[in-house]
Amino acid sequence: MTSATTHSPASVAAPAQTAAPRAKRVRGRHERSTWGSVALHGTLILASLVAAFPVAWIVFISLGPKTAWQSPGEVLSDLSLDNYAKVLTDTDFPQWFGASVIVAGGTTVLGVFLAASAGYAVSRMRFPGHKQLMWSFLVTQMFPMAVLIVPLYELLARFDLIDNYLGLILTYATTAVPFCAWMMKGYFDTIPHEIDEAGRVDGLTPFGTFWRLIVPLAKPGLAVTAFYSFLTAWGEVAYASQFMGADHYTLAVGIRTFATESRADWAMMTAASVIILIPATLVFLLVQRNLVSGLTAGGTKS
Repeated sequence: MTSATTHSPASVAAPAQTAAPRAKRVRGRHERSTWGSVALHGTLILASLVAAFPVAWIVFISLGPKTAWQSPGEVLSDLSLDNYAKVLTDTDFPQWFGASVIVAGGTTVLGVFLAASAGYAVSRMRFPGHKQLMWSFLVTQMFPMAVLIVPLYELLARFDLIDNYLGLILTYATTAVPFCAWMMKGYFDTIPHEIDEAGRVDGLTPFGTFWRLIVPLAKPGLAVTAFYSFLTAWGEVAYASQFMGADHYTLAVGIRTFATESRADWAMMTAASVIILIPATLVFLLVQRNLVSGLTAGGTKS
């Protein structure tokens, strides 16, 4: 009787294994190569520097003496806030600032209200002339500002609104509302109609549905509308210089008094420009959170 021979695992020769070739990694459809990413970021950084340079240069010159625009090297040796102090104390800048706040604030409130109301009405309701209304808004945007100055002046003079803040607010509204109404109409179109139906089921009036249900969902669109309306009034020069007297100058018009036909006071102009920039930046910071957010997602069940 022969005994079965056993072989230890170590004594059994393992089959030869050949290393499989490493598969070449395939780049995804939206994945950039390393050099492509470097080129993209380099281009973005360069574009950012080009865009920020004029603002940084104005701030830099405003901190120097009156001759800093001719000799920028003098700024580093004579840094001060004297130009800002002179603008705020030796000129009518505070009065111009107050006028601009009144006009820009009034234009923002009126522009948002009219644009949102018109956009919602055309988006949700069908009434005679609703298409013509939106086309009339579009047509008004085709005329250059220089053509509109004379007819607007005659209208304001007829209603005794020349050299009046209300007249300037209404004028700026004619510029801001058409564009904003189109934008708001497109935004309201993206809000599901089921929300309006739910409001009517709950007994809300059309205005109640608009104010209580639609407006909270339309915050991103309203933020853009408010920002555009504010900027339209804050930096406009042509209408303000023609329709307002010296006692009611806005900032954009008042700053022109720092320059005459023979010379310009660049120290005062740069300091005033920086101060004018601050409110616009603050308004942007207040609305920028809603500029890119979509609040309609999940408003209704799919």
